[in-house]
Amino acid sequence: MYLLTVKDGLVTRHVGPYVTPKDASEDLDRILSSCSERAHWQIHALESPSQRSFSERLIERGQVCTLAAS
Repeated sequence: MYLLTVKDGLVTRHVGPYVTPKDASEDLDRILSSCSERAHWQIHALESPSQRSFSERLIERGQVCTLAAS
């Protein structure tokens, strides 16, 4: 699944989900028609939380996570 993120000034819009990045890019013209000319956009791939845990993603990036409960 993919999510289209459009930043227009101080406003951030998240549109989707889309099945493929092609679907998101095809919808981009419709979304940008309501935005200013300076709007920025990105297409993000969504992960299923059950696939990888937060700690697994940190380990993959070479970062360390230390948690403590109080």
